[in-house]
Amino acid sequence: MSKTAKIIYNDKTYELPLVEGSEQEHAIDISSLRDKTGLITLDSGYKNSGATLSKITFLDGELGILRYRGYPIEQLAEKSSFLEVAHLLIYGELPTTEQFSNFTTGITRHSLIHEDMKRFYEAYPKKAHPMSILASMLCSLSTFYSDSLTPKLSPEALATTIHRLIAKTSTIAAWAYKNSLGHPVMYPQNKFNYCENFLHMMFAMPTEDYEVDPVVVDALDKLLILHADHEQNCSASTVRMVGSSHANLYASISAGVLALWGPRHGGANQEVIQMLEAIKADGGDYKKWLAKAKDKNDPFLLMGFGHRVYKNFDPRATIIKKACDQVLKKLGVNDPILEIAKGLEEEALKDSYFVERKLYPNVDFYSGIIYRAIGIPTDMFTVMFALGRLPGWIAQWKEMMENKEPIARPRQIYTGAVTRDYVPAKQREKGKVLVA
Repeated sequence: MSKTAKIIYNDKTYELPLVEGSEQEHAIDISSLRDKTGLITLDSGYKNSGATLSKITFLDGELGILRYRGYPIEQLAEKSSFLEVAHLLIYGELPTTEQFSNFTTGITRHSLIHEDMKRFYEAYPKKAHPMSILASMLCSLSTFYSDSLTPKLSPEALATTIHRLIAKTSTIAAWAYKNSLGHPVMYPQNKFNYCENFLHMMFAMPTEDYEVDPVVVDALDKLLILHADHEQNCSASTVRMVGSSHANLYASISAGVLALWGPRHGGANQEVIQMLEAIKADGGDYKKWLAKAKDKNDPFLLMGFGHRVYKNFDPRATIIKKACDQVLKKLGVNDPILEIAKGLEEEALKDSYFVERKLYPNVDFYSGIIYRAIGIPTDMFTVMFALGRLPGWIAQWKEMMENKEPIARPRQIYTGAVTRDYVPAKQREKGKVLVA
């Protein structure tokens, strides 16, 4: 196959090099296009633009494939743990026993946040959204660790910053929830693993013993693994773009949180629960709502089915469905919302309309159900997404810095007014010039 692509413009032929990835993905390298031709490409939303070369995650939406550093998501979810996957994403390899011990110990040692940061929570309104708290508190970490502000950190300093971020993000998130309830915060305890510690800080009370359910811990661990990275999505691209200015890691991750907050990105599982609530309020007849979803004249959309990227099936959904069934069975949850969800799933999977269009339940459908079953409120769902995506964001920032990538600077095609002369206000009024 040719190693170049040709573009003909103004009767001239220009050759541009082709790039081939390790999974036989092909791309045209247009980095010299403007210098050669004076042209730029127009690709709204960057749907067909490769912003970087990356070794972190491979995703094939047509075949339903997701791999972290070459490892199939199915194997990692079954055999690994969230922190082991975090190490894999950030450092490129699964850790040895010694490496994993050092990694987890470093995270455990940094799970406390500075006592002065507790005062910040007191200033937030009780109804403040936890994503706004998470983003601002993560950015505030840079004020406590000014030694981490330079982008050119030593390997040791970078490792410490990574440990701090992974450890303190779970504490910040759990305390945001406690603050919304007006409850005293629960401090992290070194005897717990990462997921156990988070659940303890979320649901324990000073006057009560709290027993962490291993089935819930396992399900949460899997959910975090499944959300840990997803290639160059909106929030990952945001982290890389902000980081390309050599903003520190705390600021870059905070920007990623804010990008994830948007309902088009991180709010899908929240929309699933809101949809189920609406069906319940309407009487709970989910078959009626399935019919609405099939009616092309009805604006109703069945949330949690199908996926923007996966055109066949979401490989993560198969994994988390099993965990979802285990959690519901173990907890014996009696919730009409969850009964509606199970009914929707059962009917849709045998309905030819959804089967032919490959509209299967995705990871957002099941994750929302699990979070609700274990008591995590709806407005914390996106925070849970951020907690899982954190290692991927760190890995994307770290790779970009190591590759010495240039500052991101997209071009545009200007469609505004052409050159015009300034007219003073009185003349504009006299001439009845309309001002928008």
